[in-house]
Amino acid sequence: MKNRIIGIILCVALLITGFTATLFVRQEKGRVHQHLTAAKKADCADHGDEKFCTHLPLVQIETDEDIPGKPVIDKKNHSHERTTAADGSDRIVSTVKITDHDETNNHLGDAPTLESLATVHVHGNSSRYFDKLGYKIKLIDSEGNSNNQSVMGMAAHSEWVLHGPYLDKTLIRNYMWYNIGGEIMSYAPNVRFCELFINGEYEGVYVMTETITAGKNGARLPLSVDKKDNTYSGYLLRMDRTSEADINNFTKYVYRLNKTSGVNIEYPGPKNLTPELSASITKDFSAFEKSLYSYDFDSDEFGYKKTINVESFVDYFIINEFTLNYDAGGYSTYIYKDKSGKYGMCIWDFNNSCDNYQEQPIPLDDFRLINAPWYWMLIKNEDFTNRIVERYRDLRKGVLSDEYLDEYIDDTIAYLGAAVDRNFERWGYTFDNDELLWPKERNLHSYEEAVAQLKGFIHERAKFLDKDIDVLAQYSAESRVKKFIENAN
Repeated sequence: MKNRIIGIILCVALLITGFTATLFVRQEKGRVHQHLTAAKKADCADHGDEKFCTHLPLVQIETDEDIPGKPVIDKKNHSHERTTAADGSDRIVSTVKITDHDETNNHLGDAPTLESLATVHVHGNSSRYFDKLGYKIKLIDSEGNSNNQSVMGMAAHSEWVLHGPYLDKTLIRNYMWYNIGGEIMSYAPNVRFCELFINGEYEGVYVMTETITAGKNGARLPLSVDKKDNTYSGYLLRMDRTSEADINNFTKYVYRLNKTSGVNIEYPGPKNLTPELSASITKDFSAFEKSLYSYDFDSDEFGYKKTINVESFVDYFIINEFTLNYDAGGYSTYIYKDKSGKYGMCIWDFNNSCDNYQEQPIPLDDFRLINAPWYWMLIKNEDFTNRIVERYRDLRKGVLSDEYLDEYIDDTIAYLGAAVDRNFERWGYTFDNDELLWPKERNLHSYEEAVAQLKGFIHERAKFLDKDIDVLAQYSAESRVKKFIENAN
């Protein structure tokens, strides 16, 4: 009996140890969902409308002149230039104050929990034409050097983006999909909701967002460069609309890229990017693309599995296909080579996702990334398409299930609370604008409509993928891709 009791105790101990280990692994990932982890704050005593009060972090930007980067519109309603600072530069130095109390609400009159000089300019491509602008800020010290600071609990860094949801009437697309992406992929930008004032004027609900770049101590991406030796162990590239591409890469040469797309080197940045490093990165990346477009692209010895983190490319495909993120794979597209020596993908910008693309509705019963430059080849491999299907089926049981996503939306909106009303006191006139989305009937006229549209899209898109995800196998069928899978020997 004694041995039996001891055995039971040992079994229970092992179960507890296993549970603790599992819990630790989940916590180890470190993804913070602000709406789930933020402390519930008690309402303040009534201090009237004279004192702004919010449970969200409060950001204040103070400037001596207009923030540059807005489009300059000519008489023909065209824009070929952007506003500049008085000295002709594309950014200005400002003061940024952040008030982020853990247990109490935040007020304009409170002493900031973080204050720093910062450069600031308007951020985005199409979004810079909106009334509610996005901003990129870089925290600096009095001598102009980077001033790495932890912002709203996120890992210390100097570079941040304030995304201002405008076209996205729910306010939550980027917050939601970056966080869910962070549960699926090894890295996705961390985000926090906040409310923004510029020179004392309320600008609404914003999403403070990590820029995609290198970081230290496990934050952001594992990249590094040595300017003195012209060596790197990892770099970051961005494919986007550009007329001044840094890289004349293979897919541009063979017209697999959009005509308006180009690839730029994001990391290392201008201060550390020597001509030698630029040439080396260009050569290295072009070699990757050439191998991907070769007859040996799927071979064990020379194929893509030698050069990419397959799971990263699979997860990127699933997240962006699930949300029908129109720009993914062609614009606002980040690819990096990390210290492992393999390429990975990083998600970015879901403002246009989930049937929120301005120019046209996107059919829910279609795949988009199959024509993107790198996926156009990857999708020809049976193992790759099988991985997508298997991974999708698995994710639909968890973070991509209808139940999880509906609850995520509801809980996030509940967390925002009165901030939604304050935002639309400032920007509510946009509900009367039928020119934002085309055709006009796609425009939404209330916050409730916007939330219902987002949920409805998710349910319908998932219904199509559940039924037809296996169709991806046709793109890797031997009869279809024979010329790509012939033995080069």
